[in-house]
Amino acid sequence: MKVLFVCMGNICRSPTAEAVLRKYAQDAQLDSRITIDSAGTGDWHAGKGPDQRACQAAARRGYDLSALRARQVIAEDFQRFDLILAMDYDNLKRLEALRPADSNGELDLFLRRYKLGSDAVPDPYYGGEDGFEQVLDLIERGAAGLLDEIRGRQ
Repeated sequence: MKVLFVCMGNICRSPTAEAVLRKYAQDAQLDSRITIDSAGTGDWHAGKGPDQRACQAAARRGYDLSALRARQVIAEDFQRFDLILAMDYDNLKRLEALRPADSNGELDLFLRRYKLGSDAVPDPYYGGEDGFEQVLDLIERGAAGLLDEIRGRQ
C-alpha cells in the first residue's frame, strides 16, 4: 500500500504524519509493505526540512523528521499512491481541484476517515509549542487507525 499525507507547505503536519506512520509500520514489521510519503499543496518550502518546532516535538516522542524534505504535490502522485490523506478541508479541496480525471488514488480527509471526533489536523505553524503537541496527539491516533486499515487489507 502506498500512502501520501498532504498539508499546505509540507513542513509541519504531513511530514509529522509520515514519520509517525513510518515508525508505527516499522514497529509492526509492516514497513516493507508500505510506501509512505508527504507533500504540500503549496511550493513555498520545497526542498527545505520540516519546521524545527515540529522536529523537536516529534523527537521528544521518538520520531525523526530530519531526513524529510518538503515537496509539492504533482499530478503523478494521484497515480502513484493508493491513498492520499489531506490534513484539513482546505487541502482536501485543493487536492480535489488538482486530481486528474483518470486518477487511481483514493482521496480522503485523514482524521475523518477514522472517526476520531475531529475531522481536521489544525495547522500549528502560527501558534506555540502546545499546537505541535496537539498535532502529534491527533496524528498518532489517526496513524493507529490507518495501520489497522492497512492490516485489514492484507
